[in-house]
Amino acid sequence: MFEALGRLMYRRRRWVVAVSLVFVVFAGVWGSGVWGSGVFGAMTGGGFEDPDSESSRAAEIATRDLGRGGTDVVVLYSSDDLTVDDPAYAGAVQQSLAGLPDDVVEEVVSFFGTGVPALVSEDRSATYAVLTLAGDEDRRTEGLERVEASLAAQDLGPVETRLGGGTTINRDINEQVSSDIARAEMISLPILAVLLLIIFGSVAAAGLPLAIGVVAILGSFAALRGFAEVTDVSIFAVNVVTITGLGLAIDYGLFMVSRFREEIRRQPDTEAALARTMATAGRTVAVSGVTVAVSLAGLLIFPQVFLRSMGFGGTSAVLIAMLAALTLLPALLAMLGPKVDALSVRPWLRRVFRRAPRADLAMSAPGERGAWARIAHSVMRRPVVYAVAVTALLVFLALPFLRIQFGGVDERALPEGTESRVVTETIRADFPPNPDGPMDAVVLLGDPVDSPAGSSALQAYVDSVAGLPGVEGATVVDAAGSTARVDIAYAGEPLSTEARDLVGELRGLSPPDGGQVLIGGFTAELEDLLDSLASLLPWMAAFVIATTFVLLFLAFGSIVLPIKALLMNVLSLGASFGALVWIFQEGNLSGFLDFTPTGFIEATQPILVLAIIFGLSTDYEVFLMSRIREQYDLTGDNTGAVAAGLQRTGGIITSAALLLLVVIGAFSFSGITFIKMIGVAMFIAIVVDATIVRILLVPATMRLLGRANWYAPGPLRRLYARYGIRESDGEAPDPAGRELTPAR
Repeated sequence: MFEALGRLMYRRRRWVVAVSLVFVVFAGVWGSGVWGSGVFGAMTGGGFEDPDSESSRAAEIATRDLGRGGTDVVVLYSSDDLTVDDPAYAGAVQQSLAGLPDDVVEEVVSFFGTGVPALVSEDRSATYAVLTLAGDEDRRTEGLERVEASLAAQDLGPVETRLGGGTTINRDINEQVSSDIARAEMISLPILAVLLLIIFGSVAAAGLPLAIGVVAILGSFAALRGFAEVTDVSIFAVNVVTITGLGLAIDYGLFMVSRFREEIRRQPDTEAALARTMATAGRTVAVSGVTVAVSLAGLLIFPQVFLRSMGFGGTSAVLIAMLAALTLLPALLAMLGPKVDALSVRPWLRRVFRRAPRADLAMSAPGERGAWARIAHSVMRRPVVYAVAVTALLVFLALPFLRIQFGGVDERALPEGTESRVVTETIRADFPPNPDGPMDAVVLLGDPVDSPAGSSALQAYVDSVAGLPGVEGATVVDAAGSTARVDIAYAGEPLSTEARDLVGELRGLSPPDGGQVLIGGFTAELEDLLDSLASLLPWMAAFVIATTFVLLFLAFGSIVLPIKALLMNVLSLGASFGALVWIFQEGNLSGFLDFTPTGFIEATQPILVLAIIFGLSTDYEVFLMSRIREQYDLTGDNTGAVAAGLQRTGGIITSAALLLLVVIGAFSFSGITFIKMIGVAMFIAIVVDATIVRILLVPATMRLLGRANWYAPGPLRRLYARYGIRESDGEAPDPAGRELTPAR
């Protein structure tokens, strides 16, 4: 099938390139915002909560029955010369609030309107007002701009204003994500271009993977905007989509171009060389792309918008990168033919490096005696030592993961000095404790709140809540009809284990007769999130493991190799997770990486990291094992096949890993802490996977297992013979020495 696809791409190369150009123009215009709002304007912030949880239902009912409320915008007023007791200070604040646009601001709560002491700092030089804005999230964001403009236009004398609050923080995060994307691309693309020139030695060959990467980025942005038109999509998906789309597109382009250069040197006929490239490297790219996409598609199991967005965006990015590598790239190779090495820069590189880089990344001789083959043979002479030592090292690196603590996202995800973060930190440090607690109860009574029966039932419930250990107070803050909202103040940290245990105790209290109670608030949202993730994670794992096992079996014709690949992925994941805890939870390297440690890991991040790293680890496994399988099909020699496979792919995998590290490295310095964490986790996983695992652990375990590597029961061997996705189209000996029919 892939050989036929290669010949089709050769015959229709001009049409394929023309259609691809139309797609690129459309994706660039629609996705970037030249036509419409663009991908960034169509997406939302947040999305970490479970929409089907009790805390989410509590918020929905409270909004329906009592009004939305909420701290959309916080205006922090401060002065170096005056206090809130000075008439000039009070007049400036009241003038400022009176000038806000009425059609945007639905409600204002301030010290000068309520007299609440908690709204004044302890030194009385600062106060803040809480604004509730009208409309949905998009309208509130637009309203925030009008509030900013109104405040900026006012002269308040010695009183200064700064803005914070939920809507402001979300807006700042969105803007930070947009600037991070632009900066990362500006940094990574030129470096990638230089590295590709060094790797390939010619402008023509180096430009092809980079072109596929650009197509993948633009296509991914268009896909994300398409998803955002029909469902909520988190703004954070843009970072992960860009990393995976650009990184894998360049990986696939590198693999395809390298194989084509190898084939075009063997046979001058461009069509035949392209057909052979597609039959070998094309199949590998297809298997890798589908496997990585399946891993990311596992995120669609979760109801959280954040994780589902990563599933939508990540899967589409990988598939777009794969399709571009299997259509546009072959068409471009067909046009270039032997001129794929045109515009050589090797003479210049010789002058710079005193020696030209190797022209071909994959050795073509059947007797492999290069550096990678020597490493493989060295490892396979002492397989037990290498296997035990490498496994012990990876387990040691994973040990910090046993200390993981889960938490949520707060203003510390933004860079230090961001105005909205400073406002929140100032209120927390300089103002009295907020009477609003981290938990609240939405009480649905059997009688109206203002009736004797309803009032009595509500008071009895409030008294029972106030009597629980750790509760500092329970106050009815709003009531209408038969619905009331009770704020619950807690003495400790809202994300602590004790606070989460209190949520369970609150939910265990008997509701008022004939009524119902829903517990919400920050702590309850975290507890519901952890419960949701814990209940669905096994289903995601089962889906990803089962589909990956099937795909790897069809690629390699063995039930042992998929199991071994899955176990190695677990070791790579463990090392990455251990590093995340050591760095981000415990704060090591926080100065170098420029983030604020919180003492916990946001709960959705390990699952996202699991999906991404699992897919990328399998990507390199497919690259290496495909060439080993190809050689084993030809010789039946397990040891020789391992050495040949590593020799032919060692340079490619190392180069691909280096290029992907450049992409990820640029995103590892994102201003958003948990995006930075994803980048660092991927960086560590790729280093571990492309070096320790692929170069040392794979040859050692392959040597220990011997011919058992290729074991499959008789019915499965016949299934592989008929439907297997092999690199070679020729007949191959099975582990028992019998000839298999060619794969179709």
